[in-house]
Amino acid sequence: MSPKIATITLNPAIDQTASIANFRAGEVNRVEWEQADPGGKGVNVASFLTGFEFSVTVSGFLGKDNAELFQSFFAQKGIQNRFIAIPGKTRVNVKIIDAAQNQVTDINFPGQAASVNDVAMLQQIIDELVADHDWFVLSGSIPAGLPTSIYGELVARLKAQGKTVVLDASGESFRQAIPFAPYAIKPNLDELQELFGKALETEEAIAQAAQDLLAKGIQCVVVSMGARGAIFAEATEAVVARPPQIEVVSTVGAGDAMVSGLVTGKLRGLALADCARLATAFSMGALSQVGPRLPPRETIESFMNKVSVKTL
Repeated sequence: MSPKIATITLNPAIDQTASIANFRAGEVNRVEWEQADPGGKGVNVASFLTGFEFSVTVSGFLGKDNAELFQSFFAQKGIQNRFIAIPGKTRVNVKIIDAAQNQVTDINFPGQAASVNDVAMLQQIIDELVADHDWFVLSGSIPAGLPTSIYGELVARLKAQGKTVVLDASGESFRQAIPFAPYAIKPNLDELQELFGKALETEEAIAQAAQDLLAKGIQCVVVSMGARGAIFAEATEAVVARPPQIEVVSTVGAGDAMVSGLVTGKLRGLALADCARLATAFSMGALSQVGPRLPPRETIESFMNKVSVKTL
């Protein structure tokens, strides 16, 4: 039986996607089609992992006023819902897809503020989930009012109970969690450069930065580099995985798909190179869909053969 996975999303969002050909700021724009998806990084990871038949539980904070979209989505996907309902609305992120100019414009709103009591309730739920969940994925931004130390505190709390923790975050909350050494992290190149405070212009420089993080006790570092692929590094090995050139329909959820692919690969016991192929195939799948979605499993598995992997 596969280990149970929990994803924690402190700042979920409804992804409102609108297709507008030749979008122009400051002018009237007509929407060709639109869709609304329950999102937030951990919600996306849970959705993708459920598609690969893992048992997944979600938690974090959801605004009471527009929770129905999430609740029906979790029920439809068979995802266990342990989100904490807080006053107000879950934020909406607007994504404008302009296929004519091959551009995506993101307008991200701030999230609802969680109270001290909400955080205490979240810690209680996580302590309950520890009883039968082995992997925990902590991902995304943190809403107003939460201390930037929260990811570090959660990593320490979970590791003390022998759990495997994957962190996908950025900024100060990411920086403060690094000393607590989660099992795996997945910064993109911009986030890694921000962490190190300098430009990392070559793959060798990126791989060296990953090694510096591994020296702090992290066991797996994945650095996504957009169309250039991703670097996967562990203590004894580093590889770069390059996807073929594909038509990008939407970038929504591509990083979350890579996290899901990494977790899937690790739970299948794959070697690092094959984990890199699978994680990249997941990401390619997300790039081919509108909104945070993946194509069928067979399609993703077939993408693995198209990913080239080179040892660094």
